[in-house]
Amino acid sequence: MPAPIHFTDAAAAKVADLIAEEGNPDLKLRVFVQGGGCSGFQYGFTFDEITNEDDTTMTKNGVSLLIDAMSYQYLLGAEIDYKEDLQGAQFVIKNPNATTTCGCGSSFSV
Repeated sequence: MPAPIHFTDAAAAKVADLIAEEGNPDLKLRVFVQGGGCSGFQYGFTFDEITNEDDTTMTKNGVSLLIDAMSYQYLLGAEIDYKEDLQGAQFVIKNPNATTTCGCGSSFSV
């Protein structure tokens, strides 16, 4: 059975690099959804040392990903990836639940 949220090898490798730069092996990547952006919701990324009671934890290649319960419902079935192209380098979320997205890809509606 595939994971409900797909965390790609490229994303895990970039997170591992960033954690190594910070010099704190206890850091985990927190991915969340919050109100805002031009389409109603927007994605956010931050590092966190604390796992909350309602968090879903995923591990890929030794990197932990945290998603709170509210955000999880919006991210179910999504792919979290890291891309480098002519527009720059960024984490990208491909979300099948998003009915519309903005041009920059950082906000969406359901």
